[in-house]
Amino acid sequence: MSSLLTNLKSAVITGFVLAFILIFFLAQGSFDQTAFNMWLLRWFHVVAAIMWVGILYYFNFVQIPNMAKIPDEQKPAISKVIAPAALLWFRWGAVATVLSGLILAHLNGYLHDAMTFSEGQWPIGIGMWLGIIMFVNVWAVIWPNQKKALGIIEVDAETKAKAARRAMLFSRKNVILSIPMLVAMTVAQNSFS
Repeated sequence: MSSLLTNLKSAVITGFVLAFILIFFLAQGSFDQTAFNMWLLRWFHVVAAIMWVGILYYFNFVQIPNMAKIPDEQKPAISKVIAPAALLWFRWGAVATVLSGLILAHLNGYLHDAMTFSEGQWPIGIGMWLGIIMFVNVWAVIWPNQKKALGIIEVDAETKAKAARRAMLFSRKNVILSIPMLVAMTVAQNSFS
């Protein structure tokens, strides 16, 4: 059991095996393949979103507030190892979330209505637009500035400091946007009005 828990790949594979066993038992009896495929895509969308927003929250609630408490000689562990790895999952979690969400909306036939806030699709549309804005912030502002701040791209100290601040400010904007985005996404699935 220890080797299962100490190896991330083994733990993730085990999680998927348990999920597939659960799916197998849930899918007994009459089975609608199309509904199952839509559920599977929605599940993937939620997993990707958890990865993306979870790392966004890690940066903003854990890493950024605690960087000042870390001795200077230990900061390279964060800037050279942890942050680049987290940013990789962060960026690609954003891609997977937005693409799977757009595909899901298209396959369910509400992509156009949601994107144009028509036919009663405005809550999910607001959530989708907020997610797209957050995605653009990740790829057009946060990541290019993080590359400078982390030294992936060599720049002078002043540019590095400005890039770190800009990345942090846009990351905070994404925290702000994530809260109403999550409200819009969940209310669209569970309307109480």
